[in-house]
Amino acid sequence: MSNRQAGLLLHPSSLPGGHGIGDLGDEATRILDWMASAGLTLWQILPLGPVGVDGSPYSSWSALAGNPLLVDLRELARAGLCDDVAPQRDDLRVDFAAVAAFKLPHVHQAAAKFVSTPDHPWHGAFSAFCAANPWAEQAALFATLRDHYGNKPWWCWPASIRDRRPAALKAANNRHRSAVTQRLAVEFFFDRQWRDLRRRAAERNVQLFGDVPIYVGGDSVDVWGHRNLFALGPDRRPTHVAGVPPDAFSDTGQMWGNPLYRWDAHRNDGFAWWIARLRRALTQCDLVRIDHFRAFAAYWQVPVDAADARSGSWQPGPGAPLFEALTDALGDDDGGLALVAEDLGTIDDDVHALMASAGLPGMEVLQFAFDGDPHNGYLPHNHRKNAVAYVGTHDNDTALGWWQRSDDHVRHRVRSYLGVDGHDIVWDLMRMAVASVADIAILTAQDVLALDGSGRMNIPGKSTGNWGWRLRAGQLQQWHADRVRQLVERYGRLGDA
Repeated sequence: MSNRQAGLLLHPSSLPGGHGIGDLGDEATRILDWMASAGLTLWQILPLGPVGVDGSPYSSWSALAGNPLLVDLRELARAGLCDDVAPQRDDLRVDFAAVAAFKLPHVHQAAAKFVSTPDHPWHGAFSAFCAANPWAEQAALFATLRDHYGNKPWWCWPASIRDRRPAALKAANNRHRSAVTQRLAVEFFFDRQWRDLRRRAAERNVQLFGDVPIYVGGDSVDVWGHRNLFALGPDRRPTHVAGVPPDAFSDTGQMWGNPLYRWDAHRNDGFAWWIARLRRALTQCDLVRIDHFRAFAAYWQVPVDAADARSGSWQPGPGAPLFEALTDALGDDDGGLALVAEDLGTIDDDVHALMASAGLPGMEVLQFAFDGDPHNGYLPHNHRKNAVAYVGTHDNDTALGWWQRSDDHVRHRVRSYLGVDGHDIVWDLMRMAVASVADIAILTAQDVLALDGSGRMNIPGKSTGNWGWRLRAGQLQQWHADRVRQLVERYGRLGDA
């Protein structure tokens, strides 16, 4: 990184819109216009994969597929593939189960019409998409089989399909060919709309800043299709799962439940699966955050039957060889990777050394800064230049929510550090992030709006009630953009400078 930048953290699902969830259409264009007027040049999002009923973008059945709930139905209607879908109640939070029940039938009906209309003008692009993305065929078959087998996990499927015997897979593909092709069309719709969103962003000098979860779901096409790369028992299910030890987010740690990697197998095939995964992410976005980076140095392994994550143990990760392989395959002209390491949590010298060897920026979060230690790395005077500064991320409370629940001595330290009385504390904290020496500063939409904890996106370790926060139409106004622009201009981050 060489130029100072500032951006906005806002997942597309949080955009306004009349179909129960944000999408990639007109409201996405409006947020890009708002960002351009604010001088912001990065739009940070969460992972783009399909989500379950809990809505978590970090728990998906495919590491490469797109989320069909984000597809803009209006664009499909303009293409003659479905009728105009009247706006529904614009809920203040996303009800993912209700949205899926309402929206997915329209998306799949559009796909059915598309594949049955051979002279539709999109077919050339569809063929090109399928040829360029062979993973999509496998993902479409997996999704089709999940439906066929009543949403049972893949390890409960008939043995010949579960174990991917070639003759059985070929027969299944032939038997379900129409449904598989329709699933491919849905993936194409997402890809087409995402590419158009990236074009609209580039026209406004905005880069897209994506996110890749380190782990994948057990009941996923990734594990079904690459079982040798994951640590599974004889019953094809994990004996140990991913998590983290006790930290600032949880006194008992977090037990995520994802299968762990067989890093020896990844190393033996040159980390091809990881290269394909990051290549896909970097075709979708200009910059990509890798979630839970520390697990590449060492990861927390928890017995699958443990009551919580405290009984886990550290195990060695792949280390530098993975990033050497990624750099060889995906590095830019200067030999760098357009990646950001999420280096929060339990960080040691091995993690710092791995980040340094890979040349990756880390993250600075102001909400972790005020413990009274002047050497705390999250205090702005200790920030790294090669880093991304936040007041808080999607895993933190909003700035106002954090302030309201902080102890008096923490609030006193903040006021003393900033030399303020606290009456405008959210904007004072954002000013501190934007003023940081870090190359990038990211503000959340909730903090620009000075929302309290009701605007929080995620509480780590909480299994329900997350991911649903949404903007209201017109809630981000021009005066917000003007005030943000003053900050980014004052501290040398103005996007059109």
